[in-house]
Amino acid sequence: MSENKTLKKAKSVAGRLPFLLVAVLIGLLSWLAPASAQQKFSGTVFFDYTFYLSNDGPITTPPTNNPNFKNNFMNFRRVYFRYDNKINDNISFRLTLDGDTVKAVDSSGKADDKFRPYLKHMYLQVNNLVPDADIKIGMADTITFKLAEDRWGYRSVAKTLLDGYKDITGKDIDATSADIGISLSGKLLRQVRYGVMLSSGEGYSKPEKDKHKKLSSFIQLIPVAGFSVVGYIDYEKQDVGARAYTYKGDVYVEFIPNLTLGAEYFVYRNDKNLLDGQRYDRSGLSVFGRYNLIPEKLNLFARFDRYEPSDLTDLDEISLIIAGLDWAPLHSSFKLQPNIWVYDYKDLLKKNDLIFNLTFLMSF
Repeated sequence: MSENKTLKKAKSVAGRLPFLLVAVLIGLLSWLAPASAQQKFSGTVFFDYTFYLSNDGPITTPPTNNPNFKNNFMNFRRVYFRYDNKINDNISFRLTLDGDTVKAVDSSGKADDKFRPYLKHMYLQVNNLVPDADIKIGMADTITFKLAEDRWGYRSVAKTLLDGYKDITGKDIDATSADIGISLSGKLLRQVRYGVMLSSGEGYSKPEKDKHKKLSSFIQLIPVAGFSVVGYIDYEKQDVGARAYTYKGDVYVEFIPNLTLGAEYFVYRNDKNLLDGQRYDRSGLSVFGRYNLIPEKLNLFARFDRYEPSDLTDLDEISLIIAGLDWAPLHSSFKLQPNIWVYDYKDLLKKNDLIFNLTFLMSF
């Protein structure tokens, strides 16, 4: 075998090592777990066929130098594979692999855009060590927008406001769906629930880069069944003595049969965000709803978002309307979710973008 072939084979084996180690870890956990443990493997796939219905907006305008502009395409947007091990009523473990396309080049400079798995969750959960509460230790869901995501219910179609803010605006607000740290969530009374988390602040896809930590907390008030109000705040010290805060308020209405309504508003304030010597804030508003037409078969959903990348800049606001159907033709494990996205820009020189997605949700 030539030296080049040997090197390529070695690199191939090295590239598979992380996943082989994960497989070995899962196998060991399965073997070592007591017979009473409840183990579960599950998976979820989001697949889109996207078609641009407009051709003159910032997203959909074809470049003049690209006659093969990609105005329709297919994409595996997310692939989750999860292992859960409930050892007993008080101790459980979760490991989740996610998948995404990583923009990279190989050693020869050739594009290498393979769809690659990576670690999303790996945490231990302990229940009732604190009365009526659970503790998560490791790489776990953050408490930033988990409540809103559960009410929205269509992560397969679109991320929630904070989760997808950078995707829409291109501006960072330092929010992530998972992070390394420790969290405590529970209830004080039937009408009062809370959450606190101390995390690295870097998210699940980056190593911790400094000594500073992110502290997050929320309180949820439920004055009557099916109606709740949530207040959230997080704080993280930045470099050069700067500080960053996120303030968020949510309202959820769930007492109307078959209907769920929600709204969330946030402000992100970072001392490093300066324009002509003045600090600017980023903010956003989201209002959404879903209605069950036929149980286990057909839902309607709609959402309106408003994004403000800088309160010191005129004409930079973006509005987004999302609407669609959620249809399970055969079984709840397979869903078709046709949806329309309409981007509207305050800058009148920018035309609207109109985009159609046929989303396939598959789960087991």
